[in-house]
Amino acid sequence: MKTKIYIILAILISFICLILSCETMAKVADAGAQIAGATGVIDQNTANAISNSSRAIGSVAEEITPEQEYFIGRAVAANILSSYRLYTGNPALTSYLNYICAAITLNSPRPDVFNGYHVAILDSNEINAFATSGGHIFVTRGLVNAAKSEDALAAAIAHEVAHIQLQHSIKAIRTSRITQALIVTGTSTAGAASGMNVNQLTDVFNESVGEIVQTVVNNGYSQSQEFDADNTALSLLASAGYSPSGLTEMLGELRTVQSNTSGGFNKTHPSPAQRITNAERSVGRYRVADTRSYRQARFGSTPR
Repeated sequence: MKTKIYIILAILISFICLILSCETMAKVADAGAQIAGATGVIDQNTANAISNSSRAIGSVAEEITPEQEYFIGRAVAANILSSYRLYTGNPALTSYLNYICAAITLNSPRPDVFNGYHVAILDSNEINAFATSGGHIFVTRGLVNAAKSEDALAAAIAHEVAHIQLQHSIKAIRTSRITQALIVTGTSTAGAASGMNVNQLTDVFNESVGEIVQTVVNNGYSQSQEFDADNTALSLLASAGYSPSGLTEMLGELRTVQSNTSGGFNKTHPSPAQRITNAERSVGRYRVADTRSYRQARFGSTPR
């Protein structure tokens, strides 16, 4: 009999979620569960489990503030630095990359983030780059060395800036939070029946958030998000006075070295050939004066 009640309650919560906002649904389900528990319709452990589930779903509706976005990004950055060593042997090169980033973001749709945009170099010959929410950008020495012009280097940075401005990591977190909330909802009644307490269920939910960070860093964004970041990068480059073709130039360099490397971009991004095909559909829309000759001397004189 109790099993049937659990199933009915789970179906009822799912139905309410379809017709109400998640936040409203959370309040209704929470109140309903507590009333049911108090009146003896279900036992108190099950009522508490359902209440915990509804609160978990309610948290999905919370807006992530710029401050939260920054601190989430900082946690991701710490995770990255647990696998890569920060390169501090060439402060001039780090400053140069940050100047490029500043030029890219200045006229962008989102020129300011909570603690600013910051570029750091990872001491690795791997060709890769990472962006975390809140303005953290990492590029490897291998990527810097693969670039043959400032415009190509700017394209790599613009791609990472695009991920930040499009909030790809935050959207991934939100999606996973929704998934985990539903998992908790689906397992709460089962947990109550099997003796798992509310704290244990909450731990499962909280631990899943940490797994999101690992997934985003190791698996990369979806192919559509990578293409969106490339398309946005073209606009960012043009707005900053860089040649949008710097992106296809950079991707061409990556394609050249792709067969000789493993991991890095090969692991977390679509193939350079796919990205070139995607970028070429849009690059012709931008008309930017060719001023790269003024930048090439600066590029050549910056030590690597």
